[in-house]
Amino acid sequence: MRRHHDMGGTPDGPVDTRAHDAELWEKRVDAVRNLLGQQNLLLTDEHRRHIENLPPGDYDGLSYYERWILSLSNHLLEKGILTADELGRKMAEVEAREAKDREHYK
Repeated sequence: MRRHHDMGGTPDGPVDTRAHDAELWEKRVDAVRNLLGQQNLLLTDEHRRHIENLPPGDYDGLSYYERWILSLSNHLLEKGILTADELGRKMAEVEAREAKDREHYK
């Protein structure tokens, strides 16, 4: 049985193959993924499994790097590298910093 993420051969719209510059946050996600791999804390198959296990609504509604963020977060939680509390605190810290930056540049 075909899983939701396996779209090979199914009809869809045209694929945009134009090159685009990655945003800073995308580069950071890529860097974290690479660092985890270099430290043998994440294998490609593990990363892929977490992406493929996303619910269909999440898989379809998220961008490529947003899926990566969820995959990395789920992996770090699964392996006990981070706790949900640690992740939540860090997310709140980043959100507060970004809100402050947005306010500063108004």
